[in-house]
Order: sequence, then C-alpha cells, then structure tokens
Amino acid sequence: MALDELKSAIPDYAKDLRLNLGSVIGNSDLPQQQLWGTVLACAIASRSPRVLRELEPEAKAQLSPEAYTAAKSAAAIMAMNNVFYRTRHLLSDPEYGTLRAGLRMNVIGNPGVEKVDFELWSLAVSAVNGCGQCLDSHEQVLRKAGVDRETIQEAFKIAAVLQAVAATLDAEAVLAE
Repeated sequence: MALDELKSAIPDYAKDLRLNLGSVIGNSDLPQQQLWGTVLACAIASRSPRVLRELEPEAKAQLSPEAYTAAKSAAAIMAMNNVFYRTRHLLSDPEYGTLRAGLRMNVIGNPGVEKVDFELWSLAVSAVNGCGQCLDSHEQVLRKAGVDRETIQEAFKIAAVLQAVAATLDAEAVLAE
C-alpha cells in the first residue's frame, strides 16, 4: 500500500508524523467516502507531488467516480475561495466585504455528492490553506446539518497531518539534492 511507503519515507526526527499518519487514515471513524475524499482533497491542497502521488491511487480505489471528482472539485474551488476570502478578511478596509465577489462557485451548490461530504472536504482544504472565514462558514453549515464536532475535528486532523507530512518530505527532498 502506498500509505506504508509514505510512512516509511518520513524521517525519524518526524516519527510523530509517521504515527499520526497511520492513525488519522488507518484508525479513522469517518465513513470511507468522507475519509478518502478528505485525504484526496488535502493531498491536492498540500501541493506536494509526492504526497499526492502516493495517496491518490488508494483514494481513487476507495471513492466512487462522483466522489473522486467532487473531492478534486473541493480542492480546486477552495484554492480560489481561500485566497479570496482570506484576503478580504485580512484587509483592514471593511468595504471589500460589501462588494460582490463575482466568482463562479457553482460546484458548492451542486457538488455531485452529499452536501455534508463536500462541506467536510472544503473545511479540511480551508484548514490547509489557513482561511478562517471559510473554516467558520463550512463549520457552521456542517453543524447545522447535524455533524458533530468530533467528525469535523477528524477532518482537520487529517488536513494537519497531511500538510505536515508534505512539508517534511518536500523539505527532505530539497535537502537531499
């Protein structure tokens, strides 16, 4: 399994990441679609070719074609939204918040999978990309849909671990050059 290869590539100084990677994927209480959609969306958001290359085949095998496409769509749309809304929030001029966004986001309304799954993946990608406004928005939608805090935290734990693994392995690749 590629997960084992990825874990074995993590250096000993980052042993906690190796253990956490095995835990957040191997011992997750999330249903398979939520788990592997979160893994795929976060692997894409991590921008690490190695992490994506290792985890994508298993995600593709675990997900329906619709869920596979929706997870990639969540990563794509949130790459745009996280920059846009984070910037709006960080600017000291509140007038930007009153302007029309003017960006197409149709996939959020019709993702091709259960809305809760897409929202969970969008929240996880927003955690990787550090957009507080998007995190709040997706968390509120999930909570209103009855999703418990433990499930939401599980998604951003996956995001945190995959981002850390990506940063570590990409740094090691550069240092080995």
